[in-house]
Formats: sequence, C-alpha cells, structure tokens
Amino acid sequence: MSLSWPWALLALLAVPLLLVARWWLNRRRSRAAVTVSSIALIRAALPGRTSWRRRIPVFLFLAGLLALAAGLARPQASVAVPSNDTSILLALDVSGSMCSTDVAPNRLAVASDAARDFIEAQDGETRIGLVAFSGIAALVVPPTSDKKALLDAIGTLTTARGTAIGQAILAAIDAIAETNPNVAATGVDLGDVSPDSLGEHQPDTIVVLTDGSNTTGVDPVTAAEQAAARRLRVYTIGFGTTEPAPMVCTPDQIGGEPAFGGGPRGEVFGGGGRFRREIDEDALTRVADVSGGRYFRAEDAGELTEVLADLPREFGLRKQDVEISVWFVLAGGLLAFTGVGLALWWNRVPGRRAAVPTGAGARPAPGRRP
Repeated sequence: MSLSWPWALLALLAVPLLLVARWWLNRRRSRAAVTVSSIALIRAALPGRTSWRRRIPVFLFLAGLLALAAGLARPQASVAVPSNDTSILLALDVSGSMCSTDVAPNRLAVASDAARDFIEAQDGETRIGLVAFSGIAALVVPPTSDKKALLDAIGTLTTARGTAIGQAILAAIDAIAETNPNVAATGVDLGDVSPDSLGEHQPDTIVVLTDGSNTTGVDPVTAAEQAAARRLRVYTIGFGTTEPAPMVCTPDQIGGEPAFGGGPRGEVFGGGGRFRREIDEDALTRVADVSGGRYFRAEDAGELTEVLADLPREFGLRKQDVEISVWFVLAGGLLAFTGVGLALWWNRVPGRRAAVPTGAGARPAPGRRP
C-alpha cells in the first residue's frame, strides 16, 4: 500500500493531543471536587457505570479519528484489474488425431465449440488471434477484436498429418510482435537474456491446445524459451482421454495440406480404426513452466470449456494502484459515531418522578397548608 499525501498523516497527532486534553480536564475536575455530606446519596442519584462502559466509547471514537486521519493521506492499494490491451493467441491443434471420437462427436468439434464460447465471452477490447497447426503452423487470423472473423475462421479448420507444437508457439510470437513493439520477432537475436532481468510479463499471452505430442519442427521447450525471453507466457492445454476410440471426422473437417481452411479433401485419418495416443504432459508442463504459464488437463467438453473460461483470470489481469481512502473514511466515520452514540446512551440520566408520601405520618410540603 502507498500514500498519495503522506504529509497528511500529521493529522494523527490529533489523537494524542485529545488524550492529553482529557487528562488535563480530569485533573482540573478532581481539584474542583465538592465535599458533600453523604456519598451514598450521590451514588444513588447517578446511574451505575462500569469501567468498560466509560472506556469503550473513548476507544471507538479515537479509533475513528485514526482511520479518518489515515484516509486524508489517500492510501492506495495495488490490485489486479482487467487489462484492456491484452492479445490472446489461441493455437489449435488440427492434426489427424483430433478426429478421435473419445470425446463426442470428436475432439476437433468439441475444441472448436469451446474456442467459440471462449471468443464470445471476451469483452470487446480484448484482441484474439488464431493459429492452427498440424505438420506446419500458420496464423489464420491476426489479433483482432472482430469476433465474427474469428468465429468464421474456426469453421474453416480442417485436419492434416503431423503435430508441430513448437512451430505454433513461434508463429504466435511473430503474430504478437506485429502488434506489440515491445516484443521482438523470432528472427531477432536477443543474445543472452537473464531471467532475473526480464521484468514483468507482457500483457499478450499464448494458449496452446493440443491432444498429442510434438512430431515435427522445433522442440516445444525451445520455442517456449523464445517466448520467455520476450516475456510472453505460454499456457498449454492437454485435451482428450487415453482410451482407444474410432477416428471419425465429418467431410468438412477432412483436409490434406495445408491443414487449415480451403485445402483439398484428403483421406479419413485412421480409416475408421481405433486410435490411442498419449498426451506428452511432461513437455506441455515444461513449456508452461519455462515461460511462466500453466498447464491444464481437460478430458471432456465440460472440462475444456471450464479451463478456457477460467484462463482470463490467469493472464488477463495487470497491477494497478487504486485509491482506497473512501474505505478509511467510512470506517472512521462509523467508529466515531458509534463511540459518540454509546457514550450518550450509557451516560443518559433516566427521568425519575418524586415519590409522594402517603399515610397518616405524611408531612405536607413546605409552603402548603395541611
């Protein structure tokens, strides 16, 4: 927490000054005490008060003054708030194994639906880019806030052979470099970069969704090191189960090369046979750890949708100083008024009616005739 007006803390001196003034008044009051003939009569006339009833209102009032004085200094707290300049590069695996039906109707259909939900859930200022990869990787849609363009592009994705996870990460880095001048393209030699000298991460983030392991191109961990050198985080999602299942793609999901949109129709991968492929979780975890991201596992449509929905909480935030003086003022005012209210309530003198003696032995009041 920081203070905008630290010199205003001098107002805290009002509390010890009030304590000194109270002590001085109590001392003067004790000197001016009046000697009375019967202490019992005085005690009977005054309402009974315990020591804590005398002290609690004073403590509450002083605590309220302290909070009000602290509010004058305009304290600020560093909190995480949504970032308006975030670019999210979503890299989708469109390799042939995405035809597996272990997640109905198949992995590619479920991943596409989850990606659509993710895009539609973002606010209008968040830029999203789309990278598709199989044996090669390419930027399908550069970072944009045009949701329609992104949704239309997802509908054109088709499968092909191979899985180039590392190449997809590099393609995402280059796409971010086109819009963020603080990020160098992959062809730029950054030299020896110390992790301690990198500073805070860039607001732009890469999300890789895959159902397998890297089979061609750059090693994913090597690509993640390139992202880390540019202060870019890579979040990885391993999708699918390990159960053997037939591979069935719809006609519009089947493609040859290239792997994304408009390619010629090719064979159905697996020929309808059963497919089983282990997700390389070790590599995906290392990619996330090296770049400062996080690895997630999703085995069905519900888990994948949940993972994508929670991602903005991971990377769509930035630190910002927010003034919180209003809370100090509210707390101080509440404490001070509570102390004053309790003091008035506990120190009130209840109204008493004089008792009129009755009976034969009663004496008339002075100035009245019997």
